Amino acid sequence: MHPQPLFQIKKLKLAVYPYGLLIGLGILACLMVFFLYTKRKKMPEKVQDFTFFVAIGAIAIGFLFAKLYQAFYEWLETGIFDFYSAGLTAMGGFIGGAGAFLLIYFGVGRFVFKGEEQGLHVKEFNKTLGVAPICITIAHAFGRLGCLMAGCCHGAKVGNEYVFGTVKRFRYSASLDKVTFVGYYVPVQLYEALFLFALFGVLTYLYFNRCNIIMSIYLIAYGTWRLIIEFFRTDSRGAIILGLAPSQWQSFVFIAGGIALIIFYYLRKIPLFFPKENKEE
Repeated sequence: MHPQPLFQIKKLKLAVYPYGLLIGLGILACLMVFFLYTKRKKMPEKVQDFTFFVAIGAIAIGFLFAKLYQAFYEWLETGIFDFYSAGLTAMGGFIGGAGAFLLIYFGVGRFVFKGEEQGLHVKEFNKTLGVAPICITIAHAFGRLGCLMAGCCHGAKVGNEYVFGTVKRFRYSASLDKVTFVGYYVPVQLYEALFLFALFGVLTYLYFNRCNIIMSIYLIAYGTWRLIIEFFRTDSRGAIILGLAPSQWQSFVFIAGGIALIIFYYLRKIPLFFPKENKEE
């Protein structure tokens, strides 16, 4: 819808795009939600600060993995590995960012929390596990709006004439500073953004109503959504294997992981909802 820069400072070779702006707003919303929600849950200040900085590092690594995954997908499809020109894939960012977060949180946390505070971050990890999917969801929702503006991650082209429920897609050439109309497309980015904002609301409600399986709900809900919405996308998503895109295969992993976590809680007799007397607000 708006792939060209919002404004440019040509002397500094600086351009601000809607895509980047919305990504930035998503990250800001993610960090704000973490701070406000964990404060409401009375997370110890030192754990909150530590987790906050770990999250920033994990976000940076997540972006690196998002680009690396897309480059890998395109290599499978074309045989050319071009990291610099590759876009971003959300699923790669989730996996890389989550892995980095866990490694830093538990690895570095052993050296940060010592003496009387030893293991404090481990004791508080359940609060982090509960709020993490909410933070990811709000950031992802803004990110998908960014995709809508940039025209990436698009759905099927309907034609060059307006059809109800479609949006205009443009292509921008930075070298020519020219915007070209390419047709009307199904706005799957908008649909996903709306789904993610709704999921954010549901997860927030559950978070403040004693739910202990928010991560499972997120993995199953988003995995199912992504599995379905991928059928309506027609952009380059990597090599199709047995009729499914790489993100769809990863969606099965998300769903299986969410179910496995619920089973683990059941077998370990971990409550799915906290008792009312233990409600922390």
